[in-house]
Amino acid sequence: MPAWLEVAIRSICILIGLFIITKLLGKKQLSKLSFFEYIVGITIGDIAGTLSMDLGIRLTEGITSILIWALFPVAISYISLKNKKFRDFIEGNSTVFIKNGKIMEENLKKEKYTIDELLEQLRKKDVFRVADVEFATLESNGDLSVLLKRDKQPLAVGDVFPNPAPMKEPQTVIMDGMILDEPLATMGLNRGWLKEELDKQGIAVENVFLAQVDSYGQVTVDLYNDKIQVPQPQQKSLLLAAIKKVQADFELFALQAENAEARQMYGKNAEKLAGILNKVEPLLKN
Repeated sequence: MPAWLEVAIRSICILIGLFIITKLLGKKQLSKLSFFEYIVGITIGDIAGTLSMDLGIRLTEGITSILIWALFPVAISYISLKNKKFRDFIEGNSTVFIKNGKIMEENLKKEKYTIDELLEQLRKKDVFRVADVEFATLESNGDLSVLLKRDKQPLAVGDVFPNPAPMKEPQTVIMDGMILDEPLATMGLNRGWLKEELDKQGIAVENVFLAQVDSYGQVTVDLYNDKIQVPQPQQKSLLLAAIKKVQADFELFALQAENAEARQMYGKNAEKLAGILNKVEPLLKN
């Protein structure tokens, strides 16, 4: 067998093997790479590269070595899932750096962390004053988790509106000019509705690079031709205007009704809609 053909076969086999090993290790290894896993990855890559080029090494011996290096972290991950003490020993525990706005100097020394490094990590979290931090901890993967004091935390919808309505994630309904039926079905919509919404904006499906539908039923599109200006969705504005109109109609009916009972009914409904408007107007304004 020619040397180049053997190298090609070896390389293809190794690539397939590495792909299978990557799938076995799972996505966690990509998002949270420990020092040990980093070393394992480098070693496996080095063995694979040497094995594909060095014809003096038998393929079975190289594959055995790769399997040992690959299966060892898999075994460790499995045992870690079953045993917390073993997991703590392998992955380590988080270390508190700031508590109640006070820096824990001993913990910084323990993790060989300088105050400059701590301030740098805080700035990456958009925190520029240590006094604003209620709690900060160094996670086992090296990330710094920060909890701001209550009065320094950004305002959330739930702080203003109790029990806010849940919001569904936007669904991509057109990609590369092709309509995606599954996301439409997830939103309880169909192609007819989508084409009608695009017709309102004067857009053809084939001209759309990307289109998404949010939880309010608004369609936002990105066209192939970026020079074309696309009108902003108006569903929320139209809904707000409709509620205001109905509320104004109730007030008008309350003034014009001759029957006292009817005036009272219209007045109460007008007050109810006014209360609803106060709650939903900030959410429906674009």
